[in-house]
Amino acid sequence: MQWHRRCPEDTSKTVRQVFAEEMPRLLPLPNNPYPVHERLAVAARKTPYVRFDLNDYSIPHTHVQRTLTLVADLDEVRILDGHNLLARHVRSYDRGAQIEDPAHIAALIAHKHAARRQRATNHLAAAAPASATLLGRAAERGDNLGSITASLKQLLARYGAAELQEAILEALERDVPHPNAVRLILERRREERQAPPPIAVALPEHVRAKDAPVISHRLDAYDKLKETPDED
Repeated sequence: MQWHRRCPEDTSKTVRQVFAEEMPRLLPLPNNPYPVHERLAVAARKTPYVRFDLNDYSIPHTHVQRTLTLVADLDEVRILDGHNLLARHVRSYDRGAQIEDPAHIAALIAHKHAARRQRATNHLAAAAPASATLLGRAAERGDNLGSITASLKQLLARYGAAELQEAILEALERDVPHPNAVRLILERRREERQAPPPIAVALPEHVRAKDAPVISHRLDAYDKLKETPDED
């Protein structure tokens, strides 16, 4: 009903009538709307998320522990590294929510699995260096390296590093780079020694860590101590 009230500047006309007279003289709105975005620097820490407005938004795990740029409007949140778009999410107005891109989570899981396999491979190579050659030969044959690594770890736990190293060397010499061949060689060597079958013992992680291979240091550093005169 405000349109029908009298115009304060000209009481002989209504507000609607005055507006109709002024309309032809009004400037049109620009074709490109003015961008009203919130832009700020955000810190990605150890986890692949950045926090904005009390919520966490996922980013690729390859961009953790760096400062990124977040651009938000009423509907969307975008995370950029320089000019490169890393993530795009629907904006959430919850509190404490985690807004995730399934592709980010899948890539993170795959990365963790690969890292776990690498740690297992490094542990095997430190205990039985010949295992690296066996895995390389197995890869050339198209075998499943994850399964082979797991089998060799079990054999390492049962027979020890020295026996596993000798069995792998024999398997390589026979050109059968497979854990089944290594297991058979270990069993044959055990029977030749008339030793009892090994019993797998499940030890906690902190106990297993004590059996990690130790790298020997050079001893010439101790010789230098002799050159230093004893203090009274």
